[in-house]
Amino acid sequence: MDGAGVLRWAAIAVAAGAALWVFDRGLLAMEARGWIYYRRRRGSAGTLGAAFLSVQSLIEPGKRHVVGELRRDESEDDASGDPPLTGGGAR
Repeated sequence: MDGAGVLRWAAIAVAAGAALWVFDRGLLAMEARGWIYYRRRRGSAGTLGAAFLSVQSLIEPGKRHVVGELRRDESEDDASGDPPLTGGGAR
């Protein structure tokens, strides 16, 4: 490989590194705004399960009633006016 080929590959490597750095900074900025979970915060298992169930309801229409029941339960809990249960639940 001649000097120009090495220089070309070095420039490609630097450009790829810079692009990855900019992409990382963009994802961190989106995480700071609360749009996504990326590196600093983790999503909860309940959020992931609800997202998976919604996707599954698109693939399997029979699962739609489950999604509807979960959303109805959440709206009833919000409307009840009771404070949310924490930790071990009711004692």
